[in-house]
Amino acid sequence: MKIPAFRVARDEQTGEEVMEVRLAGWPLLNSPLLNKSSAFTDEERYEFDLLGLLPPQVSTLPEQVARAYASYQCKPTDLERYIYLLSLQDRNETLFYRLLQEHISELMPIVYTPTVGLASQSYSHIYRRSRGLYISYPQRNDIDRILNNAPHPDVRVIVVTDGERVLGLGDLGVGGMGIPIGKLSLYTLCAGIHPATTLPILLDVGTNNQQLLSDPIYLGWRHGRVRGQEYDDFIESFVAAVQRHFPSALLQWEDFSRDNGPRILARYRDRLCSFNDDIQGTGAVTLAGLLAAVSVTGSRLSDQRIVVLGAGQAAVGVSDQIVSAMVREGQAEEQARRAVWLIDVGGLLHTGRMDLEPGNHMYAQPVERLVGWEVERPDPITLADVVRNVHPTILIGAAAQPGAFTEEIVRNMAQHVERPIIFPLSNPTSKSEAVPATLLAWTEGRALIATGSPFADVVYKGQTFRIGQCNNAFIFPGVGLGVIASGATRVTESMFVAAAQELGRLSPAHHDPTASLLPSMEQIRDVSQRVALAVGAEAQRAGVAPSTSAEELRRRVTATMWSPEYLRYKRVAR
Repeated sequence: MKIPAFRVARDEQTGEEVMEVRLAGWPLLNSPLLNKSSAFTDEERYEFDLLGLLPPQVSTLPEQVARAYASYQCKPTDLERYIYLLSLQDRNETLFYRLLQEHISELMPIVYTPTVGLASQSYSHIYRRSRGLYISYPQRNDIDRILNNAPHPDVRVIVVTDGERVLGLGDLGVGGMGIPIGKLSLYTLCAGIHPATTLPILLDVGTNNQQLLSDPIYLGWRHGRVRGQEYDDFIESFVAAVQRHFPSALLQWEDFSRDNGPRILARYRDRLCSFNDDIQGTGAVTLAGLLAAVSVTGSRLSDQRIVVLGAGQAAVGVSDQIVSAMVREGQAEEQARRAVWLIDVGGLLHTGRMDLEPGNHMYAQPVERLVGWEVERPDPITLADVVRNVHPTILIGAAAQPGAFTEEIVRNMAQHVERPIIFPLSNPTSKSEAVPATLLAWTEGRALIATGSPFADVVYKGQTFRIGQCNNAFIFPGVGLGVIASGATRVTESMFVAAAQELGRLSPAHHDPTASLLPSMEQIRDVSQRVALAVGAEAQRAGVAPSTSAEELRRRVTATMWSPEYLRYKRVAR
């Protein structure tokens, strides 16, 4: 059994929290979780054999933040800034998270979307230092040995990917590791999950990206993607090993393909405390934005006509959350599904089509509803056709088709609804179905907008509109915090609906119609705490977590949240 290199204890004489540390000298300076760098005090430098290994001046954490931010600002491109921040994380995690915390709106798009997409595409070329675990298919018989090599024994949250569908960028193979690393950084930044309890994992089952396979620097397994029963057996071996090594961990499935993601989630959701952020997290944060938007319009979600461009796992996840919320409002499930119109590459999903994906049949509109429609041609029935005939109140983009929300489509929608609700969710920014400035221009400033990638405020006719981002970071860190603090053994759909409802209640637009539909990033830790409380309470109600009082749940949530501060170190024997 691994002996942790440190633990937090209470000083018996002073009552202060101290860090009991087993490392000293160079090993201590080379431990990113423990390294204070120039902030080690004179006393600690004597106690931990650091004399002469650091410049003599002792820095404070704020001074280190100022120095790090100045270095960051010198970097000429977003990719260089990403590399700098990742290198800082590899040297000093406390400083890394304090820097992010103090400049969160500026740095969040660098450590995660959209820059993480570019970094993942360049992964093999910018690789600096190992973080997390890589499990390749040829090592399928060594998964237990690999999990034994996890750097820290107390793993609470795992994010795992096979890199097949990274953002809207497709198959990036081993480069997909940038996503679990980034997601877990957000767990810590946004919800205070201690970085020592997080573990990113890349399942390398090959890649079908020929550009990567022909790249001499590519770091992944040079082989086409494993499919079929071999793939399923590999996933099963991985899950079984996780259950043996980390039975209490929350596992987040991330960036699996539209074929594998929903199937894996369905197979393991009742065996493992797990969820798929692309499906459930995206659905919940979008639902939160929609609940805020319909509140601004003075209506209910059940009253809406909703058109979704896309029918992949994100689009279906959004639709599932919408239907669940409508059912909570008292609508019959089948009626709720009929209010949602999905469009894929083959056009509108309807019962007359023979080419629907297995998971999409539930959203196929009865072909009888299309009788009398005005369409350009019957096959396929396009987004423009659907908007022209359905007169949607809500338009959602989740198909990574840049520019798909054209002026004609948006103006047609705006003719039939006072406050059109338009969410171009695809990311990174280059994949967005429309940009907020044109949406506001085409709707005469009436549109209620939230996006998948960050966009600047828009000034239209002298009025400033703040554009909310449907960033999953508003949901999944709080869900993870709620699961850990409550001791939940499973993640239910109702827990995501509870998270969305709580986030929707925090919308600034409730008080100012021109404000963002989602809170600002500066509020993210408070948001995550509120979401965690809602998730923990719902987990107790659903019977997947032990019952406690509301006060005890709040105490556990607060106690679970780590803050990037330096504690006084006390040396203990190895």
